[in-house]
This record gives sequence, structure tokens and C-alpha cells, in this order.
Amino acid sequence: MIDREPEEHVTSGNLMDSRTSHLDDELSERLEEAFHKTTFNIHLHDVAEIASEYNPIDLAYAAPRLPPEARFVLFENLPDVKAKVSFLINTDGPSRSAVFRSQTDEEIREVIDKMPSDDAIWVLDDLSDRRCRRVLDLIESKKAMQIRELQKHSRNSAGGLMTNEFFAFPMETTVAEAASFIRDNPGIDMTRRFFVLDHKGELQGYVPARNLIVNPAHLPLKQVMRQIDHFVYADTSREEVVDLVERYKIPALPVLSEENYLVGVITYEDVVEVIEDIADETIARMAGTAEDVSEYDHVFKRFFARAPWLLVTLFAGLVSASIMSYFQGIEAELLGLIVFFVPLINGMSGNVGIQCSTVLVRSMAIGVLSSGKKGEAMIKELSIGTMTGVIFGCLCGIIVYLLSGYEIGEFHGNPVQLGVTVAAGVFGASLTATTLGVSSPFFFARMGVDPALASGPIVTAFNDIMSMIMFFVISGVLNTVFFL
Repeated sequence: MIDREPEEHVTSGNLMDSRTSHLDDELSERLEEAFHKTTFNIHLHDVAEIASEYNPIDLAYAAPRLPPEARFVLFENLPDVKAKVSFLINTDGPSRSAVFRSQTDEEIREVIDKMPSDDAIWVLDDLSDRRCRRVLDLIESKKAMQIRELQKHSRNSAGGLMTNEFFAFPMETTVAEAASFIRDNPGIDMTRRFFVLDHKGELQGYVPARNLIVNPAHLPLKQVMRQIDHFVYADTSREEVVDLVERYKIPALPVLSEENYLVGVITYEDVVEVIEDIADETIARMAGTAEDVSEYDHVFKRFFARAPWLLVTLFAGLVSASIMSYFQGIEAELLGLIVFFVPLINGMSGNVGIQCSTVLVRSMAIGVLSSGKKGEAMIKELSIGTMTGVIFGCLCGIIVYLLSGYEIGEFHGNPVQLGVTVAAGVFGASLTATTLGVSSPFFFARMGVDPALASGPIVTAFNDIMSMIMFFVISGVLNTVFFL
């Protein structure tokens, strides 16, 4: 299998112009040409050639661009079972489903048998419950039991992320005996550390894999093991797992049962995949869509994934129109002028609120904002929001005053009244948006909901409504009290 060198025009600063993106485009183009061949034999020959030439991981990423029936043909032409296993692990759910629809239970069992248990549960999720049970009945009993144990845990917990295939030895085991056992079990992935248990089976420490090489063969593991500083339980959330592994750079995080027995291990590679999943979900929530950006779905399906969130914006617009009609009591000439500034108020307050909530959500996500510093963070953001409202409110008021004073465009009437009204409106809207942007992430976090929703359409729409109410209230008060 080839690993192509990047072309000269490929730049590293643009994700759409990266080496892998060019490889994906090239591979997709070749596959599309192969599947458009009119002669069946030539068609299969070209597909087989591509399948043997490229890395199965690259083929797995290219497969979703093909029609469902073509994905199975590509899978069938992979050179061996190892390549098929790699393909199924790395491709998407619809591609796995397309492959499984054309395979017998025995053929599925053959590839599942070669997979690590933690990868197998993700692959089996794309089978129906009935067929999954049939396949598990065909698998060797020990491995089937391991898979069933992992399936009991939530996908968003440490139990759902861990593998229950790992190396653990009694304390009296020598370095030579441990090395020999690892050598005799190539089917278990070797992590950068293995674990040491006491006579009860409770976790006592770990040994870096390097110690198998640098220490004398006769030494017992208890003399070379190190203390376990960090571990999690099976029901620990994936966010806490990510925080521990990222902060302490743990290559293999032990997972314990309630009785403190070692039941699994979470590797650094597993955590990287979780980080990608969390990032995808966070971006989707902030954008206000349930759409899976990695899918190649029909446009109608993608539309309906976005539509519910857009309805929120639609209703918010109707509410805004109702609010504007409610404040018709403001002096007619002033009302006719300040209406022009509604888009400015909405845009300014929206950006202020999103900046504030996004900064707080990011701080929560990367673990730099603790509950003890919540008050300090809120005060800082409110201070920035107040400063923003004062500076930009004054700047906007001065500009509007000059436009009205020199009768530039359609701005006429009392320059002072209009300038002060707009300046106060911008300040009030910015302060309202900042307050909402500060409080909403903590509110969602307290409710057990992803704080990323604080930057989504629901809060944004609510922010627009509240900011507009504040603008019109300020305009009405100033008009009544000072400029009557």
C-alpha cells in the first residue's frame, strides 16, 4: 500500500488544501471512474487495483462518497481480513451498514473476530439488535462475553471508551515472565504501560513498557512498578476522562469497578477520538443543527436536521415585530428614526453575547475555568461588556449626532435626542447581551446540559428579543422624561 508524497502546491496552512484532502479527492475521482466502467470485468479489475494500492484507512474515508452498493464492492476487493477490519473500524456508520447488508452472519463474524473488543462494539452498533445477537452467538465465547460486558456501559462513559483486553500481572511475576506472556499474545494491543495486581486482584501499580527492556529479567514487577496516581470508574463521564488524560498526558488510564478491581484501560488514541466527537457535537450545537457534518446525506435529510433550530429564529423575528408594534407610543418622528437602528442593536448585542458565552464555554471545555473561579470570570466578562457598551455607545451616539446635525441622509430632527437615544440603546443592549452571555453557560452547566447551547440559536434569538426590548424601553424613557 502506498503512502503518497504531498504535491508541491499543497500548503499546510489550509485544511481544505492539506495532503489528506488532496488524497481523498484523488482517491474519490479514481473510484468514481472505476465504478462508471461499462465492462464489468474492467470495472472489478480497476476497483481491485485501487483497493490493493491504497491504505484501507484512506479507502474508509473515501467510501461515504460512493453509492451504497459500490461501498460493498470496494470492501469485498480489499486484499485481506486485516485490511477489511481496518476499513470497517475507520469508515462511517452508513458505509458499514451497506457492507453488512450484503454479508452473511458468518462473514461478519470473521472480521469481528479479528477486531479489538472496544472497536467491535462500535462496529456492531450498525447491526440490528437481532442480527447483532446472532453474530455474537457465532463468535468465540470469551470474546463475545467481553463485547457484551462493554455493551452494558453508556457510550459517553469511561466504560464505553475502555478496552477490556489489556496486560495485568501479579506482583511476583518477573520481567522475563511478563515479556514472554506479552510475546505469546499478539492479539492484545500493547500499550505503553501494563498493570500490576495484588493477590486479591486489586490494582497496585503500573510498569512502563520500556522497563521490560532496561531491567534485569529476574526482577519481580513489584520492584520496578510505579504508583497509580490517576484512575476512573466505569461510570465516569467521558468529559472527565478527557480532562485527566489531557492534563496529565496519561497513555493508558485504568478503569476500576466499584470493588476497585481493574476492569479496563482507556488509551490515548481512544481519548483523541472522543475529543473529535465532543468537538463535532459542540460545533453542531453552537451552529444550531443536529446535522452530522461527516455524512453525505440527501439534501432533504440535512434540511430537516437544521429546520427545528431555524424555527426558533423565525418565531423570534415574529416576537420582535410584535415588540416594535407595542412601542408605537413613542413619538412618531423618533420612532421612525430609531427603527433604522434595530439591525445595529441586534447585530451588536448578538456579537457581544456570542463572544462572551463562547469564551466561557471554551474555558469550561479546556478545563481552565473551575467552579471556584466562576464569580471572577463573570465579573471580568461583565466589565468587558460594560466597557464595550460605553465605548461603542458613545462612538455610535457621536456619529449619529453628526449625521443628524448636518442632515446627512434621512437623519433629521433633534440631533441631541437621537444621538443620546442611540448611544444609551447600544449601551443597554450590550449590557443585556453580556448578562445573558455570562449567565447562560453556567445555567446550562448547572442543568446538566452542554454549555455550548449558550452560543446556539435559542439563546441568540432570546438575546435579540431582550436587547430590542431594552432599546425601546430606553428610547421610551428618554423621550418621556428628558425630551418631552
